[in-house]
Amino acid sequence: MLRKHWLAGLIIIFLPVPFALGKAKKIQREDLAAYIQRMQPQVPELPSGSPGSLWTDNGRLAFLTGDFKAGRVGDLITIVVVHDTTANNANSVSTARTLAASSGITALAGKLKTGGVQELFSPNSSQALTGKSQASTTSSLQTTLSGRVMAVLSSDLLVIEAERQLTMNNENQTILVRGLVRRGDIGPDNTVASNAMGDLELELKGKGVLSDGTRPPNIVVRTLLRIIGF
Repeated sequence: MLRKHWLAGLIIIFLPVPFALGKAKKIQREDLAAYIQRMQPQVPELPSGSPGSLWTDNGRLAFLTGDFKAGRVGDLITIVVVHDTTANNANSVSTARTLAASSGITALAGKLKTGGVQELFSPNSSQALTGKSQASTTSSLQTTLSGRVMAVLSSDLLVIEAERQLTMNNENQTILVRGLVRRGDIGPDNTVASNAMGDLELELKGKGVLSDGTRPPNIVVRTLLRIIGF
C-alpha cells in the first residue's frame, strides 16, 4: 500500500514537466499565435495561380534571381538591436510678493498733541517662492542576435522573432525580440536594424543573484511597508 502511494506521488510530481517544457514564449502575456493573428491585415487573399496551371507563386523556382536574404518561413535573419532613449525635463518657478501699509494721525484740532496716535496701524508682509525640478532618463541597449521568419503576412510583411539566453556567473539573461519587417529593409548581408521594424516588441529579463537583489518585494511586504510607513 505504501509503495502504491509513493508511485502515485512521483507521477503527480513529474506529470507537469512535459507541459512546462512545451510552454510557448510570451511577450507581455501574448503568445506568438495571438501576435500573428493581431498583425494579420484584414484583406482578401488573392489566388496564387490560374486554374489548370502548374505554376505556383510560392514555389521554390518562382524566384530564380533571388538571393540568400530571408523571405520564407523558417529562414534565418540577423537583427541588430540599437535602442537609445534619452529624455530630459527641467522646470523652474519663482514668485515674490511684498505688502506694506501705514496708518496714523498727524494733526488734531487745537493744541492737542498727536504723539500717541501718529502710528495707529502699520502692517508689513513679504512672501517668496522658489522651486526647481529636473528629471532625466537614459536607456541604452545594443546587441546583435539571429532569429527566424515565423510567418509571412498577406501584405508581404515578415514576422520575425529572435531569442537569446545567456547564463554567466549564476545569472540567467534572456532577450526576446519580435516585430514586422519589410523585405526592402533587409540589408545585403541579411541583417535588419531594430529601428526599421514595425510593431517592435523587445523584452529583456534576468534571473539570478543580481536580479533577486533588485527585484521589488511581494505584495504582502509592500502592503506592510505602506501601512507602517518606513
